[in-house]
Amino acid sequence: MNIVALAGGVGGAKLAHGLAHNLSPAELTIVVNTGDDFEHLGLWIAPDLDTVLYTLAGLANPETGWGQRDETWNCLQALGRLGAPTWFGLGDRDLATHLERTRRRRAGATLTEVTAALCQAWGIGPRVLPMADAPAPTLVETDEGVLAFQEYFVHRRCAPRVQAVRLTAAEPAPAVLAALEAAAAVVICPSNPFLSVDPILNLPGLRERLAGKPVAAVSPIVGGQALKGPAAKLLAELGREVSAVAVAAHYQGLAAGFVLDQVDAALAPAIEALGLRVRVTDTVMRSDADRARLAQETLAFVHSLPAAH
Repeated sequence: MNIVALAGGVGGAKLAHGLAHNLSPAELTIVVNTGDDFEHLGLWIAPDLDTVLYTLAGLANPETGWGQRDETWNCLQALGRLGAPTWFGLGDRDLATHLERTRRRRAGATLTEVTAALCQAWGIGPRVLPMADAPAPTLVETDEGVLAFQEYFVHRRCAPRVQAVRLTAAEPAPAVLAALEAAAAVVICPSNPFLSVDPILNLPGLRERLAGKPVAAVSPIVGGQALKGPAAKLLAELGREVSAVAVAAHYQGLAAGFVLDQVDAALAPAIEALGLRVRVTDTVMRSDADRARLAQETLAFVHSLPAAH
């Protein structure tokens, strides 16, 4: 039972963690968005990858979901005193990850190889793959001009009004294509559909690899709100209904099933009208037990689905 999960952000990392509790390491591959990667202070920063890795390794900050627990900020404070930009929060423990990633990349290792080395160092069982080895930056077109993703997301705190999300094409990492070829089913985690999932699906050959496989997507919108991040704000600014129905419509033709929170149970008929099967459950992951339960239900659901066309 080989499962590929497409993930990014805190919601994606939480479900990936739950899937890891239900599957053996050999059965699970997690493909992570790298559209939000960027160079900062000379370092290769991969925020979505690190959020997934820290979560799987038990290192994540439980209060924020991103960064490391028990973090200190001595280096960032010293940088500020020197006049360096401090808008992107680099904690001391986090900084070690970026330093080692950058060192290995400059020595010639691919991002896939670097990620595998980090997984080994932290004792992470499932295979975690960056979507691409080459940069594939996501840009955000706003009412204040075109912004690099982290400029929009962190520096500007998602304040500018979004007009469009501009994705960059790059070749998918070879291991990603191989994992999808071997997958029995695919789970789209409750990640931001525009900023975390679309960059993965935009890579050449990705959608074609999903054809003929059962695909289930888990809603990141609960009760008309995003549990984390700007998904609801983006839906509104892009002229779409702020609801789980809009997310289901976004995956129409790709996913055969949609996992919907019980708060939104009344929306099930509208989603079924789009041609998707619906599983209603509690999708809010407040604890490790919640993550494992939702993953278990999602796995049972995706294996009951027909293959995508």
